[in-house]
Amino acid sequence: MGEKAIRILLVEDDSDDAVLLRRTLDEGPRDQFELVHVERLNVALTRLKEQTFDVVLLDLSLPDSRGLATFRSLHSQTSAVPVVVLTGLDDETTAITAAKEGAQDYVVKGQFNRGLLVRAIRYAIERKRAEMELANYARQLRQKNQQMQADLDLAREVQMALLPQQFPTFPPGVAPKDSALTFCGCYEPAATLGGDYYDVFPLSNSTAGVLICDVMGHGVRAGLLTAMIRALMEELTAPANGVAADPGRLLTQINRGLTVILKQAGTTLFVTAFYLVADVARGQFRYANAGHPYPLLVRRSLKTVELVGEDKEPGPALGLFEDAVFKTFEQPMAAGDLAMLFTDGLFEAEGPSGEIFGEKRLLEATQKHLDLPVKGLFDALLAEVRQFSQQRELADDVCMVGMEVARVG
Repeated sequence: MGEKAIRILLVEDDSDDAVLLRRTLDEGPRDQFELVHVERLNVALTRLKEQTFDVVLLDLSLPDSRGLATFRSLHSQTSAVPVVVLTGLDDETTAITAAKEGAQDYVVKGQFNRGLLVRAIRYAIERKRAEMELANYARQLRQKNQQMQADLDLAREVQMALLPQQFPTFPPGVAPKDSALTFCGCYEPAATLGGDYYDVFPLSNSTAGVLICDVMGHGVRAGLLTAMIRALMEELTAPANGVAADPGRLLTQINRGLTVILKQAGTTLFVTAFYLVADVARGQFRYANAGHPYPLLVRRSLKTVELVGEDKEPGPALGLFEDAVFKTFEQPMAAGDLAMLFTDGLFEAEGPSGEIFGEKRLLEATQKHLDLPVKGLFDALLAEVRQFSQQRELADDVCMVGMEVARVG
């Protein structure tokens, strides 16, 4: 059984040209083409509604339509059918314009043989089929992207819900204004799903723990890893565990849990983290560092800003070495102190020349604004970073959490 005949709608008002075209097609094998001839555009549009055609051979100069308007009228109503424009030598420019607007090809009357005409017809059909397939793939891709974006938006909402929605007070039950420790958090992910995370939780009536971490990269993998860290933190900060009061032990345990998970998943990711414990009764900070930027300690009573643990060697990032052991360090804590933890997105913003904002500028900006309330200080620092980068949206996630000490002892 042979191939199905190609159904052609010929729209041509010149009977001689129509006869020549039919005879040219008939020079080949029988039943290769099925030709339907009409002389007017309105009749052609009716036929296209009533019947199925594989291709249209269209003369642009018809009794009821002339020039590009002929092609545009037909194409707007039957864009799925490929069109080959028939044109004279004096009107080739118009045919080229029609091809730019969606016609698959054009043929100059009197300048073709059967091989050229058949090739134009077959190529028009194949190009149109490929064009329709690409359009279909693009439509499917848009639909999948829309679904993926909806999923990512939901994941972002969940991720933001994992951050502290309210902060503990010390001792429990007092109003925030009467608490020995007060907190402020700020998180601006650069992508739909970010890789920064922080948490604040009570360890006793007079002791608080603050964790901040930064997962390598952005997107789904980074978001999933922050969820894993939260799950590990919930387990390790449970009262029965007894690990959370010792920052070094806590980071050591988180690291072991992460490396096991990542090894089982067959992937390599790492997380920088800083864990700070504030002990009001002892007037003491305890902390451990896993490759994270040093926090700032704003001593408002002395009008100074310093780096916490600058003289202490940090441990490696989490998730790299299963047997890594993290050290706990101590530092005095006084009333009026503000411990400010942050991720590197705050100071690694680039200016137009490629220069990094840097920790030195961050220290200077904090010194300039140290009398502001914590939220005002955060807003001022972000404003300076944005002004430096000349970008409203920063390239990396930015996370900041502040802990202010009202009293000790």
